[in-house]
Amino acid sequence: MPDSTFPEVRSLDLFADMSDENYAKLMRGAYLQTFPPHVDLIGEGEDADFLHVLVSGAVDLFSSWSNRETSVMIVKPVSTFILAATIRDARYLMSARTMEKSRIVMIPSQDVRAIFDLDAGFARAVVVELAACYRSVIKTTKNLKLRTALERLANYLLSRSQDHDGALNFVLDLEKRQLASVLGMTPENLSRAFKALQAYGVQVNGENVVINNMDDLQTFAKPTSLIDDNRT
Repeated sequence: MPDSTFPEVRSLDLFADMSDENYAKLMRGAYLQTFPPHVDLIGEGEDADFLHVLVSGAVDLFSSWSNRETSVMIVKPVSTFILAATIRDARYLMSARTMEKSRIVMIPSQDVRAIFDLDAGFARAVVVELAACYRSVIKTTKNLKLRTALERLANYLLSRSQDHDGALNFVLDLEKRQLASVLGMTPENLSRAFKALQAYGVQVNGENVVINNMDDLQTFAKPTSLIDDNRT
């Protein structure tokens, strides 16, 4: 699999500073596979045999316990998952399934660890990515523990608006059932929360959202960069 075939993979921050020689070694045993929607890719508790790079599509990282299931995060291209288990040679703490047709590069974990020991640029990039993941977990924990369900939904809608350059009319990027899981809510609570946000100028019709009063919504949501800004 020559690197010229997948420039989006080579240009990822994780691989960008590697030498060409070490990148070639890393990708020597890798392969690209296309998966249809709703296919389980890895299972919680299984050994981390591969580092996955999502080239196109979307992947749901989820966890289960005592007949309950929750979405932990949604992976969009181009990005990797689950790096920590690969580096530690540990078991996966989450499962993963495709949400839509997805193209994924699978790199053997033993090759990732071998190149980690050889290539300083790659090792630094791994540390940076793991640090970013850690900070993301802290923000998610703060969001869940410090905010009510209504506040979490309000801030999610504000973030979606920002993703669309401040648009006041946009489409949800997740199914409502999936959104409820990501926000730590039941579908019923999500429906009630959408209705409650009407008092702050939010109108929802199916997957379409209209924010009629941005100031009121921001005053209620109280967004902060220490939770809501992915750049910090």
